[in-house]
This record gives sequence, structure tokens and C-alpha cells, in this order.
Amino acid sequence: MDLFSAASEESREKSAPLSYRMRPRSLDEFVGQRHAVGPGSLLRRFLESGTAGSMILYGPPGCGKTTLARLFARSSDAHFEVLNAVTSGVADIRRTIQEAGERLGLYGKRTIVFIDEIHRFNRSQQDALLPAVEDGTIVLIGATTENPFFAVTAPLLSRARVIRLEPLQPADIEELVDRALADPERGLGRLGLQLAPEAREHLVRVARGDARVALNTLE
Repeated sequence: MDLFSAASEESREKSAPLSYRMRPRSLDEFVGQRHAVGPGSLLRRFLESGTAGSMILYGPPGCGKTTLARLFARSSDAHFEVLNAVTSGVADIRRTIQEAGERLGLYGKRTIVFIDEIHRFNRSQQDALLPAVEDGTIVLIGATTENPFFAVTAPLLSRARVIRLEPLQPADIEELVDRALADPERGLGRLGLQLAPEAREHLVRVARGDARVALNTLE
């Protein structure tokens, strides 16, 4: 990355929505989902060891699916590739797999392919992923708000673990809001804002367990 690219990236970070800026940079900053990432859990072991197998993260919006995928990429020093389930076709999938194979062969660097709303992929798109998931060319992390046992093909499910995530609890939302209000670097800490108790109550109620809604509303 050259100086211009670095400056451009920093500018984008500053102008990004609060929910993007406040994304956890480590598992220690991750809030909620103790059943999935708590001490001794499979996901925590994956993250702490820097290894990850293919998985489908199933849960409501704003519960941390994308954040977890990015944390996996960071902990394993893997290349992080995002495919859009609405706009990506089979040709895009094959190109991504080819590049992942070259990256692995030339540099020994793994590729995590994150597909949000993977339930929107049709069968041929899902089938195109199978060989690369099978032989380890890519680590697939799919995210879905739909039950994957109905929305994802059986062959792909058999090659990935399904992890169920829950809506964030009110205490989780409050913690995220407080953190955003206090953080002077990525959040709103420089403004010295105070949140009245009734406003906090309203914010938690409106969010309904969705961290993204809570932080964009605050903002």
C-alpha cells in the first residue's frame, strides 16, 4: 500500500458509519454470543489458534456475523475476499477460486471467502464452491439470516459447520453504545456526549438486538 492509498483508506475510515468504525479489532472487543465464542468454544479455539474451517454463520442482522469472519481472517493472516451473493455469478466464483489457488501456491497464504446472504446463491453457484472448499483452496464463511438447512445445499452443508448466533442482549447493546460514546479515536468520545437514561432505553428497544441499528441510530 503506497502513501496515497493509506491516506485514502484513513479518509474512508473517518467518513464511514459509526457501526463500521466501531467493529471489533480482536476477540477481546467482541460483544455477545458467549455460547459461540466464550471460553472453550470451538470458534474461540479457531480464532486463538489462527485456524478456521469452513462454516455457515446463521443469525439475525447485526449479531456479529461479518465481524467474526473478519476476525478469522485477521487471526490467521489470511487474505479476506468478499463475494456479494446478489451480484456475483459462477464466473466470479471461479475467478476468486483461481486467484486463491495461485495465492496459496505462490505465497502459502490462505484465502477466506466471505459470502453474506449465502442463501441467495442458487444451486449452481453453491456447487461451484464445492471443489475448492473440499480441497482447502478456500475457507468458506457464509452468513445467512435464513435457516441454512433449508437455504443451503446439502453437499455444501456437509463440508461446513453451522454456527447459530443469537440477537444481542440489551446489556450487549448498552455496552456497545457506551463504548462508542467513550472512544475518542473511532467513536464519538471527542464530543463529550451524555445519553439520558430514557434515550438509552429507547435506543436499546429500537435496536432489537441489532448492533448496526443501535450505532447508526446513535450516530
